Amino acid sequence: MGLRSAEWYAGDDRNAYIHRAWMRRGLPDDAFTGRPHVAIATTASDLTPCNSHLGEVARSVANGVYEAGGIPLELPVVSLGETLVRPTAMLWRNLAAMATEELLRANPVDAVVLLGGCDKTIPSLLMGAASVDLPAVVVPGGPMLTGTFRGVPLGCGTDVWRLSEEVRGGTLSEQDFLRSESAMIRSRGHCNTMGTASTMSLLAEALGMVVPGLAGTPAPDSRLLEGAHGTGRLAVGLVAADRRPSTVLTRASFHNAIVALAAIGGSTNAVVHLLALAGRLGVELTLDDFDRIGADVPLLVNLQPAGRHLMEDLHRAGGFLAVLREVRDLLDPDALTVTGRPLVEHLDEARVWDADVISPRGEPLLPAAGIAVLRGSLAPDGAIVKPAAASAHLLRHRGRALVFDSIEDFHARIDDPDLDVDADSVLVLRGCGPRGYPGMPEVANMPLPTKLLEQGVRDMVRICDGRMSGTAYGTVVLHVAPEAAAGGPLGLVRTGDWIVLDVPARRLDLDVDPAELAARTPDEATVAGYARPTRGWERLYVDHVQQADRGADLDFLVGSSGSAVSRESH
Repeated sequence: MGLRSAEWYAGDDRNAYIHRAWMRRGLPDDAFTGRPHVAIATTASDLTPCNSHLGEVARSVANGVYEAGGIPLELPVVSLGETLVRPTAMLWRNLAAMATEELLRANPVDAVVLLGGCDKTIPSLLMGAASVDLPAVVVPGGPMLTGTFRGVPLGCGTDVWRLSEEVRGGTLSEQDFLRSESAMIRSRGHCNTMGTASTMSLLAEALGMVVPGLAGTPAPDSRLLEGAHGTGRLAVGLVAADRRPSTVLTRASFHNAIVALAAIGGSTNAVVHLLALAGRLGVELTLDDFDRIGADVPLLVNLQPAGRHLMEDLHRAGGFLAVLREVRDLLDPDALTVTGRPLVEHLDEARVWDADVISPRGEPLLPAAGIAVLRGSLAPDGAIVKPAAASAHLLRHRGRALVFDSIEDFHARIDDPDLDVDADSVLVLRGCGPRGYPGMPEVANMPLPTKLLEQGVRDMVRICDGRMSGTAYGTVVLHVAPEAAAGGPLGLVRTGDWIVLDVPARRLDLDVDPAELAARTPDEATVAGYARPTRGWERLYVDHVQQADRGADLDFLVGSSGSAVSRESH
């Protein structure tokens, strides 16, 4: 088949003349006659600090593309810095995906290399590429190196939560807390814990969209640039093979991603990203698939927040392929990768070099570590919990609700010494779902009341229609659907109601008479906390965002649209 870019460049008419003339800028004549044009979609930005090094990575990709006979073209796309963007980076994931899709469709490119790292960048790039379905491959930007403070390794994110709670509990001085700030981020790269950035980089490889063995390579490691160069060469080959996301991202690939998610103790945020990506492809994937496929998969990776080590350790211990080899029998052998070969065929040479970081299959950290999907009167369409990050004694729990109507309400009251709360209370935060906030922020892992921290309490059951950081830990029930702002029963809970959590039975129930619950209406304070944007992206988002159990994508973006352009330029 002919090159897509030839639709712009081939011929002698005025349009072809304009396209070639404006794009020459030093390119040789044969750049427009049979050489694939490969976009390098980069999320490099100084305001996305975890991705700020991707300019260097893009140059290595470009060298590989040119060496293989292609024409590399750098294409900046929307970049989202998890630590900076307000009100929450998740609000903009769908916008970034839509912009990526539209730019790839609108431009004369035959394939794309996707450069991302920070939490939302890889999901948005994959969603956009899947929707336009041009040959595509991902180069993850890689985790940062491990920083240390007072001789102890620091897990960025996880140790922020831990140290800040120690300050509130009176066991760490504020001065020492602030001293740790300059040691937290040692190098370029994304978070070094098994947070969302690390999780989505590895899952992109499990899905088949990364050259096997590259994901998890630390950002400062020269082997990342070597892998980027090779990926550039591969991208040219993808055009000749006509290997598109729709041929790689199959139901078998999502099966493998769910197995991998459990084995690495990955972020709960992966659930909404995988569901949204599947929706773009028309792959049938539901919330229950995460429980069915992943619930009994053992936790093998000893990384924060579920364990002790960090991403640099995982790489030296054998890397992601060594983890996958341990669970090879659970993987779907038919799932392909961008290399054209099945994922399982890339596992033969993998080895575990440090069993304290990557546990053998027979000696797992936890025998069953997948995401647990809960249903019941408080979550009719589902909620999730990560048992590997929870406290075992709280996985079955009955307690009285302490309700907060917004994150502002929570911050205003949580440290009140007169707050009626004890260790058995269940903290409930609502108005934080996709529609209610808007954007489903990472606030579900609510800080504990100061007076309980001072008593030594370090975990409580917490329930929210929002998300939590992949670097967070605790017995947190999140992604409750429907959210309160969409009419879910979470909006009807009152302080003092009994809530029953039973993770082994997969239940989350409000122990209130159904007749009484049916007669309730949301309090004025609850409704007042919901977002009501009047213009711009937030208005579009609130009007069209789906619930968490559907991946929180926009309803009109479900399904791919292909690469065809409806009209030519004139």
